[in-house]
Amino acid sequence: AGEAEFGRREIEIAEQEMPALMALRKRAQGEKPLAGAKIVGCTHITAQTAVLMETLGALGAQCRWAACNIYSTLNEVAAALAESGFPVFAWKGESEDDFWWCIDRCVNVEGWQPNMILDDGGDLTHWIYKKYPNMFKKIKGIVEESVTGVHRLYQLSKAGKLCVPAMNVNDSVTKQKFDNLYCCRESILDGLKRTTDMMFGGKQVVVCGYGEVGKGCCAALKAMGSIVYVTEIDPICALQACMDGFRLVKLNEVIRQVDIVITCTGNKNVVTREHLDRMKNSCIVCNMGHSNTEIDVASLRTPELTWERVRSQVDHVIWPDGKRIVLLAEGRLLNLSCSTVPTFVLSITATTQALALIELYNAPEGRYKQDVYLLPKKMDEYVASLHLPTFDAHLTELTDEQAKYLGLNKNGPFKPNYYRY
Repeated sequence: AGEAEFGRREIEIAEQEMPALMALRKRAQGEKPLAGAKIVGCTHITAQTAVLMETLGALGAQCRWAACNIYSTLNEVAAALAESGFPVFAWKGESEDDFWWCIDRCVNVEGWQPNMILDDGGDLTHWIYKKYPNMFKKIKGIVEESVTGVHRLYQLSKAGKLCVPAMNVNDSVTKQKFDNLYCCRESILDGLKRTTDMMFGGKQVVVCGYGEVGKGCCAALKAMGSIVYVTEIDPICALQACMDGFRLVKLNEVIRQVDIVITCTGNKNVVTREHLDRMKNSCIVCNMGHSNTEIDVASLRTPELTWERVRSQVDHVIWPDGKRIVLLAEGRLLNLSCSTVPTFVLSITATTQALALIELYNAPEGRYKQDVYLLPKKMDEYVASLHLPTFDAHLTELTDEQAKYLGLNKNGPFKPNYYRY
């Protein structure tokens, strides 16, 4: 009970930094746009998610929840949620088997059938496809927030196997430009500092991938005086990295000299055993991408290498000649496993998720086909506007004449769909 009390305090602190969700709750006191919704969720279970879940509850939904990552659950928050009546199946440090058991307990329950899915990474969606495909008859839609999960949805859609509409929240502007960029810019240094106490000035770092997450990581490291190299497969992102003042290299070219390797590609086996063998002594290796496939950690579990757990989430992997590398969070998401992420940015993502659920749940039959959609721009703008009061920011309003000149509605949307911000 002490734990739940502590968790409740954490949730109340998070509410202060999540103004838009609180505004949604206020607006929902009259109408309940999610009345009758039965949402099964699989996300990181943190104080911020708790504010989202309780907001969904206030909007009329029933929720059951599991964790999408075996390390990111805050036990005290899970306890507080359970105490206030949310079925939550998660704890920090689950085994792989526990992980799937928890997801199964969420879905497979007598007399309760979900009609909406909120997923982060696509594991819940995958499990329902594998074990309970008939459930999709009742499901109105899927909302997915990670690059990895969205990729899996597009693959299903291509194969003609997606049997309900899905909302790609990851690529809505309010998620991509804010969570992926600003959140990582603030949390990369935090995660590295808490686990290793390292000094950043003058360190040589290679960041693999220069998407939004890579851009955020590079900006923070550069500001601390690190020497930053970037690897990229896409010539456009590569040119952006060059223009931002980073050396574009292949991993092989710098692997012997760098002090830190950070992956943010969403791909697999970006750092291979061969790379790990060539790293210099006490090189730090970590991942900022959603899934734990970017660093080939499995290749390190061999008899000739010794693993030493030196503190929570930090392993030294030692070669026969005494060389060691420092592996953080076993190659899983560094910031959510080892530090915290700024609540305010998560408020933006969570509000986008809530609106996507409301949109799909209330959409008239036939508006959304069995395909993957982006959130309408009007809603992206609405999410952003709910966060402006925090900064005491004042928006300018178009005059009738200006609106006519630009060919816009005074109330938005203000940009065409192809605009890239």
